[in-house]
Amino acid sequence: MAKRIRLVCTAAALVPLTVLAAACGSSGSSSSSSSSAKATASSSAAAASLTETGSTLMFPLFGAWQTAYKTAVPNVSLTTAGTGSGTGIADASTGTATMGASDAYLSSANMAQYPGLENIPTTVALMVNYDVNGVKKLNLDGTVLAQIYTGKITTWNNAAIAALNPGVTLPSEKIVTLHRADSSGSTFLFTSYLAAQDKSWNPADVGTTITWPSVPGSLAETGSGGMVTGCGATKGCIAYIGISYLSKTSAAGLGEAAVANGAGKFTQPTSSAIDAALSSFAPKTPASGSQSLINTSAAAGYPIINYEYVIVKKTQPSATTASALKAFLDWALTTGSTSTYLGPVNFQPLPASVVTTAKTLVSSISG
Repeated sequence: MAKRIRLVCTAAALVPLTVLAAACGSSGSSSSSSSSAKATASSSAAAASLTETGSTLMFPLFGAWQTAYKTAVPNVSLTTAGTGSGTGIADASTGTATMGASDAYLSSANMAQYPGLENIPTTVALMVNYDVNGVKKLNLDGTVLAQIYTGKITTWNNAAIAALNPGVTLPSEKIVTLHRADSSGSTFLFTSYLAAQDKSWNPADVGTTITWPSVPGSLAETGSGGMVTGCGATKGCIAYIGISYLSKTSAAGLGEAAVANGAGKFTQPTSSAIDAALSSFAPKTPASGSQSLINTSAAAGYPIINYEYVIVKKTQPSATTASALKAFLDWALTTGSTSTYLGPVNFQPLPASVVTTAKTLVSSISG
């Protein structure tokens, strides 16, 4: 069966922090960076409190950062909460949280609505998971997924699915679609992929929150963890889940589909496939960091990735908070982006050119 896979705003900056899968830097350089960060920050950092809410896909990484940064910089407390990307954007915009983590970049409409917001990118991948009896390998494309999520394809042995999977015995099992109930960057990535591959998908149904087509038996789950639990308990399920939950989807016995990219090749979110896709987009990343990385035309690339973003107010309430925030983001872009932190959540490090973009955005924060 298929695995499962805003708001009054003041000036803010959106800072990209990490990339999915492989980590950058050797273990030796990671150790050196950590020691250096601890020595510098411990001796000079003023007491401050930083808070983060948002992306559940980013939540496991922020949890690891929280623990490590408390050791490196005891005077700065960092609290995190996985609330969904939409809430993260809202909380950062209103000042409820210092940082909002989001899987979705700010659109031109967002930028017009909230002047002063900036995107700082990282990368991430989204899995399409399933639990289908007896099926170990499965190919899917955006057109078939769109037909599944609109209720036009209702069983796993449908001819359109069979055509993508020659030689695979597909059961007549009923398909149960799962989608996020909360405002989710994962929903934004998934619906962006559907729209890129299937011209019949309504462009209005691309976003962190959409009105899903009414499909009998479909399930709405809260958070990435809810998607894993829901699909794991539902035979015949299909779901979209962030790569940072790979160990949990594997433990739940969920399958991971290979999905078609813009070149018509089926790929899974391996580190090499994410790197191939990233390489096709990174040179085009604008100074704002706002960029879609969906549906790469690189033959070896995985088509459902995007930068992760951290949204912050460009003007913080005090110089102390601004200094603490900039120091943390700089740590996250360097020490926090080594294999020690990115490896366990299957994130990839940002390309050097994008790190430069991110650091430029971080440097613009003041208080």
